[in-house]
Amino acid sequence: MRRLTVRRSPIHGKGVFALCALTAGERIIEYKGEVTSWRRAARRIQRSGEYGHTFVFGLSDGRVIDGSVGGNSARWINHACNANCEAVEIDGRVFIEATVDIQRGEELFISYGLSVEDPQDEETRRQYTCRCGSATCRGTMLAEADDAHA
Repeated sequence: MRRLTVRRSPIHGKGVFALCALTAGERIIEYKGEVTSWRRAARRIQRSGEYGHTFVFGLSDGRVIDGSVGGNSARWINHACNANCEAVEIDGRVFIEATVDIQRGEELFISYGLSVEDPQDEETRRQYTCRCGSATCRGTMLAEADDAHA
């Protein structure tokens, strides 16, 4: 039985939605894609010109999972400052787990916590503007200085 679907999101582009109720702590999906170097993934991003819209997920060993190559529907999970899921890395693999109970039809979100070379540059900040609309929205998908992980 399918538990997730990808469709148009009211937050941004495509999103991932629950087709059934999901329980807090439940492992929902693995983030799949090509495991590669940051350098190679950055070249792909540069060629695409899609700086504020990437499918790259950083791993603790310095490599990344590039969901644009061999990725699955997890690459469409949008950012929200008040996320209902979190990414958990286990042995070089990334799994998305529910942090709260999620009802059928709800969109899944993680906090991206992105890091970029010059987060103070106005154009960079504009490219990574958060659209979650929550009361606690930080206004950016970029990480706090001590919180970068994706």
